[in-house]
Amino acid sequence: MPPSSPPSPLTAVARLYHTYFTGLMLTLVSRRSGDVAAEWVFRVFRHQHHEKFLSSFEKLGLKGMPDAVACAAYHYLSNSVGGVRVEFMRESDRKAWVHFVPPRWIYPGAAICGVPSEVSRAFLRGWYAQNGVSLGNPRLGFVCTAQTTDGQHGLAGYFWERDHDIAPEDRLIFRPGELAPPFDPAAAPRLPAADWPAERLAKAERNYCMEYVRSGLPRLVEQLGPAEAGHLGRITGRIVGAQCHQEVAALLGIEGDSPEAFARLMVALAEAEGDTAEMHTEAGAHVVTRPGWRLMRGLPAPSPAVFEAWNGLLEGLLSVHNRFLVLDTPGRLDLGDPAFVWRIRKAPRS
Repeated sequence: MPPSSPPSPLTAVARLYHTYFTGLMLTLVSRRSGDVAAEWVFRVFRHQHHEKFLSSFEKLGLKGMPDAVACAAYHYLSNSVGGVRVEFMRESDRKAWVHFVPPRWIYPGAAICGVPSEVSRAFLRGWYAQNGVSLGNPRLGFVCTAQTTDGQHGLAGYFWERDHDIAPEDRLIFRPGELAPPFDPAAAPRLPAADWPAERLAKAERNYCMEYVRSGLPRLVEQLGPAEAGHLGRITGRIVGAQCHQEVAALLGIEGDSPEAFARLMVALAEAEGDTAEMHTEAGAHVVTRPGWRLMRGLPAPSPAVFEAWNGLLEGLLSVHNRFLVLDTPGRLDLGDPAFVWRIRKAPRS
């Protein structure tokens, strides 16, 4: 596994988006149902599978490997780049294991106690069960042998290429109790060090976290409709932004609770995400202008509900930065304006 990067503004983005994605999952479980959360997770991971799986094979150095080994190596390398603790064990050309070791990245701390097993199964259905289909190998499936959400030693299982074509329902099967072989880091695949310096790894970890939200918010709108998705996404964003404010502000080097300090936080956060932003004062308010939205760049015009949900993160950050300030949004890039524009002003006091 690549060494973790030292804290930086990129870390602030990674922590914020990581927590937001986990928060969205828990919001759906607690305010709707485990089944609704599982359907959303399935949609997110199936979407990411189609966008990322085959397109990443070359840059991860997986070309030419047997399919089962390549799949296990893919999940080992791609998740390690994102800062996830995972193990790889090659048993043969037709059988290779992965083991996600607690603490599970996607469910930090006690959050995992609020995640039902059907949610964990959903991301396996969304991605792992599809690997053989995408590779054009009808004999390849995944066998899950342990789930952390069931109180076991982690999420573990193996890609298994059988000697016959398998039915769709056998692309993912569960055999709890089988134990993976010991992990030998020296036998695991590695990224070429020259191609993955520390700066690239830090950006990869940031992008890994952002990608979950980039995929997740549009899928939430598709599943629940814009009104419900915007509401649940925004309330989650407000909670997560408030919870993360202290850490995010520290990582971005922001001190104080003034409107100007929050404008600097917004600019620094935008730049850490890979966008540009500017700030100025106007009519007693601090104005932040952001002409790009890297998070959703390249996607078809997102529903306005996607912005409403995402903007909840900024509202939550502001609520702890200074609860006597208000964040107005007179300009909306997603609605055809040339930029997002926010006005940070003092709230009227009676």
